[in-house]
Amino acid sequence: MSASGDAIIRDRTRLRVRVGGAVQGVGFRPYVYGLATRYGLTGFVANDPDGVIIEIEGDRTSEFMTALPLESPPLARIEHMSVQEIGALGAKDFSIRASESGRVSTRIAADTTTCQQCLDELFDPNSRYYLYPFINCSHCGPRYTVAERLPYDRRNTAMREFAMCAACASEYADPASRRFHAEAIACPACGPRLSHGVNDIAAAIASGQIVGIKGVGGYQLLCDARNQHAVQRLRRNKQRDQKPFAVMIRLAEQVSEIAEASVDELALLESVARPIVLLRSRNNLAPAVAPGLSRVGVMLPMAPLHHLIFHRLCSAGAWLGREGAVIVSTSANPGGEPLPIDNAEALRRLGDIADLIVSHDRDILTRADDSVLAVVAGQRQFIRRARGYVPEPIRLARSVPPVLAVGGALKSTVTVTRGSEAFVSQHIGDLDTAEGIRFFDETIWHLMSILDVDPVVIAHDLHPDMAATRFAEASGRALVAVQHHHAHAAAVIAEHGLAGPTLGLVLDGYGYGSDGGNWGGELLLCEGASFRRMGHLAPVPMPGGDRAAREPWRMASAIFQLLGRGNEIRRRFAAQPHAERLSLLLNQAGGATTTSAGRLFDAAAALLGVATLQSYEGEAAMKLEARVRRTAVLKAGWMIDSGVLSFRPLFARLIADNIGATEGAGLFHGTFAAACVDWVARAARTTGVGSVVLSGGCFLNAVLADEIQRGCIAAGLTPLLPRQAPPNDGGLSLGQAWIAALHIAEAPSALEGPA
Repeated sequence: MSASGDAIIRDRTRLRVRVGGAVQGVGFRPYVYGLATRYGLTGFVANDPDGVIIEIEGDRTSEFMTALPLESPPLARIEHMSVQEIGALGAKDFSIRASESGRVSTRIAADTTTCQQCLDELFDPNSRYYLYPFINCSHCGPRYTVAERLPYDRRNTAMREFAMCAACASEYADPASRRFHAEAIACPACGPRLSHGVNDIAAAIASGQIVGIKGVGGYQLLCDARNQHAVQRLRRNKQRDQKPFAVMIRLAEQVSEIAEASVDELALLESVARPIVLLRSRNNLAPAVAPGLSRVGVMLPMAPLHHLIFHRLCSAGAWLGREGAVIVSTSANPGGEPLPIDNAEALRRLGDIADLIVSHDRDILTRADDSVLAVVAGQRQFIRRARGYVPEPIRLARSVPPVLAVGGALKSTVTVTRGSEAFVSQHIGDLDTAEGIRFFDETIWHLMSILDVDPVVIAHDLHPDMAATRFAEASGRALVAVQHHHAHAAAVIAEHGLAGPTLGLVLDGYGYGSDGGNWGGELLLCEGASFRRMGHLAPVPMPGGDRAAREPWRMASAIFQLLGRGNEIRRRFAAQPHAERLSLLLNQAGGATTTSAGRLFDAAAALLGVATLQSYEGEAAMKLEARVRRTAVLKAGWMIDSGVLSFRPLFARLIADNIGATEGAGLFHGTFAAACVDWVARAARTTGVGSVVLSGGCFLNAVLADEIQRGCIAAGLTPLLPRQAPPNDGGLSLGQAWIAALHIAEAPSALEGPA
């Protein structure tokens, strides 16, 4: 090169750009390639442990930098960028380089639904992807569930077993294709295959059979949601007596046939995550779909296979000639065990449940159940956070040390922190089986591996006999024990980035108290890593201990006893075999008591004849909520003394023989909410703290959450509900992680005590 040419290179600027966020596996490198080509720039782009690294040189680098964040692919999430000027190299072209290795600080994107362009190809007879159930591109398809590790390259995914055919390899290498470096690319010639045809699946569903299919994050069970016999048979086979099933419909336009949906609910339904969304039911499906409930979980097709099943059903003629297809779509996890993902495991576990089991040969590396959401108090609320949202992080107010938090015993999740991000795992479920504990272990190691995090401390529940606590204690690492309700409040504090003292109203079924008692209706003052118990619900006996949580009539009996009307227990609950003995036991001193809000909902449901027994957690409360048509407040329906909130006057009214279930449900909800607002407002005046976080499983009750939020606002308070994690125990690990991080900051040398 001439001397003048050397001078031009020295004068030209080369930029090194580092981009962090969800930028791997979402078509970001092809996007950068196209952008660089548009502006005539040279250099390269590659995945690296921090996300994506770009080097560009040329005369139009400023135009490139302006466009980069504005035109990024639909699934990309740019969270931070850094730009460094370096010496020009005189490169001749722009290329996509192989991924660089090192310590990881980026993440894998969540799984997303099939994009419209892929759907067009799926049903185009001239497309080589015509009716292919594994079609995907850089803008859609599986990510987290097929990824083993970062960087997100084909060799690190379940697709490494499938060598690309010439046509797929050509698209993969073509910068003009939306499958340019699409790691999960596949076609009928070289990709995964189903064990049974779509026609077989559709015919089985149409004839009233139960079908198990291998979905994106695990096996699902399908049947005709309008066929009462099929749904009842699914219940018997799955041993799921009352717990509601979700349903799937083909198009959002069909929602109005089965449910009422607001604009916000429709937006959730049609989002790329494709969650199950709770909607007010029109009660025109098989009664066994959601017995006794006013809401039904609805979802749209997530994967190409779902679209193909509906396509075949809708072209089958008479079966769907009257109404649109509605399919029950439920997790194929018998007896509350983790979702099956292995083909042999599915055949073994589902053989007595499904008439047809449809597998395929693409492995699921990370199981992930369907996410479940609702619109509560005007905004989205998670009930279960899993596929489509994991592993998207929750942004923290500041950078924290690496923490692993292991959650609780029910609706378990774990959380890993990295910098200013908290990664809450997918829903794991209950840790009361060996399979559940194995899934828990598997989730922890996978999450730490893909995030490349080695925690300095493990946060766990204060309860000494939880599987998660035993895991923490066996780890040999520094520990922070976090009280259950403090963790609930802290989860909301963490996601909203609150600083300073905050009130916490936590209403749930059970949590191990700092005094070893059964807590569940708590008013806390939270500041830093510590909390003070400002008040609690008045203790109520729990006759039979844990059995009272499964048999609401027992809690109702305790209410009779507290009101001095224990002699009425045998008459009111004559159908219960232990009613007479229970009446005698309640007259004896001692026995377990609880401050649980959840148990009060159970008592109200039993007193009003809504539910005396329950087959799943929250059944009585959900059925009580379903009876509400309008709320009312009983004047002087509660008492507050030294921070203790009692509902004796309210229950005295509910016991009256002349109150019906609908009126009683409205009165209970309205009075309970008004009392909670009064309780919080008094604490706010005492402490001078105006912010209150609302958490715990009772806030899944849409009526209660809305009434308490509106009441707090009217009282001049600032109420905050959880929006990025569930209010139930699925959010515990986030709160534990935040408290542990604060504990380290406040007392780095003391990592062993309860917080």
